[in-house]
Amino acid sequence: MPETPGSVAVSRRHPVPAGELTYEPAERWVRGTIGETTVVDSRSPLLLWEPGRAVPRYLFPAADVRTDLLELASPPSGVGHPGAASWYDLVLDGRRYPHLVWSYEGDELAGYYSFEWFGRTEPGVEHWFEEDEEIFIHPRDPYKRVDPLRSSRHVVVSFAGKVLADTHHPVLLFETRLPIRYYFPPEDVDFSLLEPTELRTGCPYKGFARYWSVKGAGAAGENIVWSYPEPIGAAANIKGLVAFYNEVVDLTVDGVPLDRPVSEFTSRLAAGA
Repeated sequence: MPETPGSVAVSRRHPVPAGELTYEPAERWVRGTIGETTVVDSRSPLLLWEPGRAVPRYLFPAADVRTDLLELASPPSGVGHPGAASWYDLVLDGRRYPHLVWSYEGDELAGYYSFEWFGRTEPGVEHWFEEDEEIFIHPRDPYKRVDPLRSSRHVVVSFAGKVLADTHHPVLLFETRLPIRYYFPPEDVDFSLLEPTELRTGCPYKGFARYWSVKGAGAAGENIVWSYPEPIGAAANIKGLVAFYNEVVDLTVDGVPLDRPVSEFTSRLAAGA
């Protein structure tokens, strides 16, 4: 924003500076397993953020990794991680897991290893644990909060002119750097306008979700409604409630229409429209 005489430059804080690797001690006991074998067990991992990626990853000291299971491999095509020095296949019980692990170069990160995890389509580490709780999808970011708060606001959601839900008892879920999500009690949702789908997704902050599409809406209404039947403890307030993508539906809160937000989901949802 332009400055005026005597003004102070202000910018919104973000925990990950653009264009550089940042890391900090995680101070959690982290373990990864394949079958009955623990392939990494660390009480001193690092959390590292890569430029342009919102999701952090774990780095582990070499002494905490089953390096005896690693075989040096050529770098994979089309996959890059800043600072990566060498890539490895992990070989366990005669099975090879290609390009699952890489090590780092540089004075500060030399001797650390990371595992391909978030978004990996090939088999890899099957279970991850922080302390004695299993975690899913990717490490949880200590700078991210998920606060589901009960409310008495009047919230109405519609799509293509049809009211899908209308409630005075929503739960508003505030999640760092995402639009507010409005969760509706099932009795306030018109399920006659929805049809269940096979899609299931996971979130490390909330759990595993099921989905619905809007009947007769085609790709524009596909998988835009979801619910967490058994959310993790921190998101218990949204158990069994129903939410809609603000990016593609019309929301009115206390009589005021909301603008459709732009988020990391916008382009994917637009592609389905």
